[in-house]
Amino acid sequence: MAFRNAISTKFLSRSSVFGARSMSSWWRSVEPAPKDPILGVTEAFLADPSPDKVNVGVGAYRDDNGKPVVLECVREAERRIAGNLHMEYLPMGGSVKMIEETLKLAYGENSDLIKDKRIAAVQALSGTGACRLFADFQKRFRPDSQIYIPVPTWSNHHNIWRDAQVPQRTYHYYHPESRGLDFASLMDDIKNAPSGSFFLLHACAHNPTGVDPSEEQWREISYQFKAKGHFAFFDMAYQGFASGDPERDAKSIRIFLEDGHLIGIAQSYAKNMGLYGQRVGCLSVLCEDEKQAVSVKSQLQQLARPMYSNPPVHGALIVSNILGDPDLKNLWLKEVKVMADRIIGMRAALRENLEKLGSPLSWEHITDQIGMFCFSGMTPEQVDRLIDQYHIYMTRNGRISMAGVNTGNVKYLANAIHDVTNSG
Repeated sequence: MAFRNAISTKFLSRSSVFGARSMSSWWRSVEPAPKDPILGVTEAFLADPSPDKVNVGVGAYRDDNGKPVVLECVREAERRIAGNLHMEYLPMGGSVKMIEETLKLAYGENSDLIKDKRIAAVQALSGTGACRLFADFQKRFRPDSQIYIPVPTWSNHHNIWRDAQVPQRTYHYYHPESRGLDFASLMDDIKNAPSGSFFLLHACAHNPTGVDPSEEQWREISYQFKAKGHFAFFDMAYQGFASGDPERDAKSIRIFLEDGHLIGIAQSYAKNMGLYGQRVGCLSVLCEDEKQAVSVKSQLQQLARPMYSNPPVHGALIVSNILGDPDLKNLWLKEVKVMADRIIGMRAALRENLEKLGSPLSWEHITDQIGMFCFSGMTPEQVDRLIDQYHIYMTRNGRISMAGVNTGNVKYLANAIHDVTNSG
């Protein structure tokens, strides 16, 4: 018996050592992930001790003092729901009231498509979650399809469709020389793509360029999509924030609806309500009829179930209270216009300061572009100089977050840009 116990002890000891060695190697092959090109800007900014540092990298709204803003309509909505909030799960599809109000913003207040129940819609984890849900839906039900993504685009778009294992192609969008839209090449790419292709479109305030097609160009794009049978998926992260008018900012979508397209839309309340941390958004897919919409919604919910099961309730309550109350909605419309107008004003101020410095370069594109971001046209090397010499932080593609520009730093920013773009 003693001999058997000794053997067992020895075996367990050796087994334990082997197990420890085996377990210690489980994650040995894991390398550090590359830093996010946008979020890494903030890390570098925070580590910089310079009193003159400026962050025009990350896309989050700031007031003219460089401070985060919580809208008064949001504060009032929070006051109304405080103490009345139970902690039960929302349905897998999310808040019915929030979705109803959100669809009115995108499809129109009195849209027959909503009345006819032709839209499959679920609450999503902001715009990113809406895009990811759609990418997974595309992969599951159109497994042989691919997605056409503009050059350039928000960098996370590539991550989303890549991780959903949807093959990606690109299409021309930005024209570096004119700092505007490469409309001719864009139309050629639409015409040359295989019929029935999926395209990712920015509904307004294209990120990162701030370059949007005109209404006439949107109508030509819609016409060509119809001719080729393409599917348009709109990422609409800035409705209301771009121009100050949610109706105007939804014009691209309304044109496609007028032309009879079946489309998909990702909506977010991060920018236009300042609900960055609440992660509240919506994915909608327009279907042929109510029966199809029921099926599509059930499958979207099925995709969400193993991801996060149910969306969070607090942000959805804020949104539904704001949009569902006429007084709060009017207050929101006023506040979102204030944000948009401040951005537009800073565009004008930055351009004016650059032109006063006598730059031989044209800076018209600063005011021609729209939304939170300005695609400055600066090279990565010039951006590096802005960081090293002036402690001004932005992404290396030259994208300026206009929300970080204010009356206190616009002259300093203009002088720095003038220096790096007019010297060897």
